[in-house]
Amino acid sequence: MNACAGSGVSRPETSRRDPDSKAAGPLRDALRLSLEGQRATRLWIAFSGGRDSTALLHAVVQLVNILPPAERPVLGAVHIDHGLHADSAHWAAHCRAYCAELAVPIRVRAVDAAPQPGQSPEEAAREARWSLWRQLLAPGDQLWLAQHQDDQAETLLLALLRGAGVKGLAGMPRARVLGAGLAVRPWLHCTGAQIAAYASAHGLGWIEDPSNRNTAFDRNYLRQMVFPLLRERWPAASGTLARTARHCAEAAELIETASADWLVKVESSDPGRLSVNALLSIPRDRRHAVLRHWLAQRGFRMPNQRRLEQISHSLLAARADASPLVAWSGCELRRYRDDLFALEPLPAPPTIGIEWPAGQCLHLGGRFGELSLPPLRGATRLNEDSLHVHFGLHGLRCRPRPDGPSRSLKALFQQCGVPSWLRPYVPLVFAGEQLVAVAGVALCDARLPALRWLHALGVSAGLTDIIGDAGRFAADAEKPPPGTGVAGQ
Repeated sequence: MNACAGSGVSRPETSRRDPDSKAAGPLRDALRLSLEGQRATRLWIAFSGGRDSTALLHAVVQLVNILPPAERPVLGAVHIDHGLHADSAHWAAHCRAYCAELAVPIRVRAVDAAPQPGQSPEEAAREARWSLWRQLLAPGDQLWLAQHQDDQAETLLLALLRGAGVKGLAGMPRARVLGAGLAVRPWLHCTGAQIAAYASAHGLGWIEDPSNRNTAFDRNYLRQMVFPLLRERWPAASGTLARTARHCAEAAELIETASADWLVKVESSDPGRLSVNALLSIPRDRRHAVLRHWLAQRGFRMPNQRRLEQISHSLLAARADASPLVAWSGCELRRYRDDLFALEPLPAPPTIGIEWPAGQCLHLGGRFGELSLPPLRGATRLNEDSLHVHFGLHGLRCRPRPDGPSRSLKALFQQCGVPSWLRPYVPLVFAGEQLVAVAGVALCDARLPALRWLHALGVSAGLTDIIGDAGRFAADAEKPPPGTGVAGQ
């Protein structure tokens, strides 16, 4: 390839060895197995411009070009600019130039990889990459990554040092679902030495990221300081550790299968919840396995061991009328009566009243969604100009039926099964000084025929989208407002 502008680009002397030497054989075989194992309509190469991804892109192009046209997937490369190094724009230019030389279309995308409080730079960059890749893949697409056996060994050792469980010790899977497609590591069982030999034999040039030499990063420390010593004593250390990861992956799969069976026995009668009493009736280790499986199914990050202990001792064992909470990044576990809920962290409850303009939907903002009324036809005496909404008020009463008794809001919430921690988020609709509706729960005034509340709080316990006469709404009333979701999603 042509030399590229910009610092950090490395080009070894062209090897005199045959490029088709035995160093390339295992790499090509692994690529063939991946192509034949799960056919891809489109194949994206995660192309950082480093040695491994450069070798992968080169090898894939060579292989695909000799396939019959009907069997060739559409090739593309994706380069992510994290914006963390002064030369990142030069690196993106290098990747564009190399892809142009290979006639491979490339997408270059910039991401915000700034770490959040308590997040390492490595984790922030990794999450930014995977988020973009997830959005990129369409059905039938595959994203190929150049990670190899040495990377797997490092991953296992890092997991050990962090006290990970069997699933963490399984390391990186060879293939997994990503968005609408698959993420595949075709060279996971190949060595870094084989890839280096391939790159040298073909005279490839690549980017040398100086941050890879920074031993302040855990993986770099292992790679540069620890693994050389391990290999001096145990030359096959990487392969042995990678084999251990495969054993752990098999054990993790068995646990997942068993957890799925155990989960059925502790599910609540309401979808998406677990029975607290059923969880408490099973052994602690099985309970933890079920909780992990349930949370993974719902897309939440796994809690650490300390959080799992809190769930058992502070949340599940709490009084039935308590409102305990165990939270970690991106997840809250709450309970109400015998039900355990997992949801995205709830925002702060609204604290100010909102005027409701007559004849309009009322947008409550963010995940609180919107309120709407059907056309108020007929002999109604409700003054729409006087409507306003409040949250979290106490001491109010509601008469759900004109011929029935009035009830306290607490009694209404309890009757409908609305958890105490969800009640401050429920809109209370007033006409002047009169409470006319508790959104999602009950109408309190016969002058109001119906009320619709669409929100994205992530929980609908005891709440319904429409109270009153649903037929009064137009046919398109079921459409959620932009930026929100239907109650109960």
